[in-house]
Amino acid sequence: MAQCFIALAKSKSPQWILEGDIKGCFDNISHEWMEHNIPMDRMVLHKWLKAGFIDNKRLFPTEAGTPQGGIISPVLANMVLDGLEEELRRAFPKGARVTTPNPSGKGAGKRVPNQKQINLIRYADDFVITATLESVLENEVKPLVEKFMRTRGLELSQEKTRISHIEEGFDFLGWNFRKYNGKLLIKPSKDNIKRFLEKIRSVIKVNATAKQENLIKLLNPMIHGWAMYHRGAVASDVFARVHSEIWMALWRWARRRHPRKGRRWLKNKYFQVINGRDWVFSTSSGKGETKTTEALCRASSVKIQRHIKIQSEANPFDPLWDCYFESRRTGKMTTSPSGKRELRALWRKQLGLCPMCKQPITKESGWNVHYIHARVKGGKDINSNRMLLHNNCHNQYHWKYGLETGPLQ
Repeated sequence: MAQCFIALAKSKSPQWILEGDIKGCFDNISHEWMEHNIPMDRMVLHKWLKAGFIDNKRLFPTEAGTPQGGIISPVLANMVLDGLEEELRRAFPKGARVTTPNPSGKGAGKRVPNQKQINLIRYADDFVITATLESVLENEVKPLVEKFMRTRGLELSQEKTRISHIEEGFDFLGWNFRKYNGKLLIKPSKDNIKRFLEKIRSVIKVNATAKQENLIKLLNPMIHGWAMYHRGAVASDVFARVHSEIWMALWRWARRRHPRKGRRWLKNKYFQVINGRDWVFSTSSGKGETKTTEALCRASSVKIQRHIKIQSEANPFDPLWDCYFESRRTGKMTTSPSGKRELRALWRKQLGLCPMCKQPITKESGWNVHYIHARVKGGKDINSNRMLLHNNCHNQYHWKYGLETGPLQ
C-alpha cells in the first residue's frame, strides 16, 4: 500500500496502471526453470517438485507448478517472479535521457529526461505497473512482462489483465486506489468488503443454534483481523458501515431464535450497555468480582494508523541495520496495545530511569528500545532482552560498544 501511495500520490505521478494477473501461477511454473535458477540443492528440489499429490487415494504426478498448500510454494513462486523489477529497470532506466528528432533537420536534436515513470509494485503473484502513457504500458511494458513470464512457463491472463487510469481507480490486494479531484485515496475495495460480509453472514447462519458466547468468540478474530489489515487505509466510514451490517445480521439471528418475543425482550437478552455504548451484542456470566463479559468486537474501534514502509534494502540479519530495526520496534511499542503493555512493564522495571545516565525517562525526554543481546547475534525479541535508553544515551552506547553486549545487562 505504502509503495503504491509513493508512486501515485503526487500531481506529477504516473496516471496509467497495468493490473497484472498471472494465469494459474502456482499450477504452471516451469520445473526446468526452477531447477536451473533456484539457489538450493537441485536434487532435493527435483524430488520435491516431482513428488506428486494424492486425491481420493490416487497418486497424481506433478509435471509443472508448485503444490498449493505447501509452505514452501509461495516462497518458490516469489523467487520465480523475482527479477521482473530488474528487467523493467534495465528497459526503462530512471533518469535516462533520450534523443529527440530536430525539426530543422540539423544536428541530432536535444536530449530530454525519460519521463515514462515505470514503477513495479508486487506482492507474491499480484502486481501493478505504472506509466505516464497508456501506449507505453500496452506496446512496451506488457510485451516485456509477457516475455519474462514465458521463460518461466507462465502467461498473463488476457481477460483479467487490464490497463486503467488512476481517476477510474483500480483494485489491488483488497484495496481500491483512486484519485478524487487530484487526491489519491486508498480504501477497502467493494469486492473485499462484500466477501468479508458474506463470510460473516455465513458464520452467523451456520451457528443459528450456537451459544451467544461461542458465536462472539468466532466472530471477534475475523472482525479484528479484517479491520487491522485495512487500518492503514481511508477506512473509518467503511468500518462504521461494516459494523452496522454485522449488527443487523446479529439482530436477525436473535429474532429467528425467538420469533415470538418482542424487541425489548431481545434487547435485554442479547444486548447490553458497555462503556456508555448501548445495544452492544454481548453476554455476561458470573456475579460480582467473578463476572465476565464477552462483547462483539467493533471494526470501528480499530484506530486508523498509517503504515510506515520498511526500507527496501533493510536486512534484519545485517549488523549495520541493527539501530534501524531498534527504532522501528520503538515506534511499534507506542502504537499497538501489546507494545504499550511491554513499554509500561519495561519502564516500571527500570523505575522510570535510563540505565546509562540514571535520569528519568519521560515523554519529553524520549527513548529508544535497546536490545541487550543484539538481534543479529541471536538475541530474542522479548522484554527480558530489552531496555529503554534516552535517544542520546542509546547513540553513545552503540558508538562505544557497537553490537557487543557491553556493561548494560
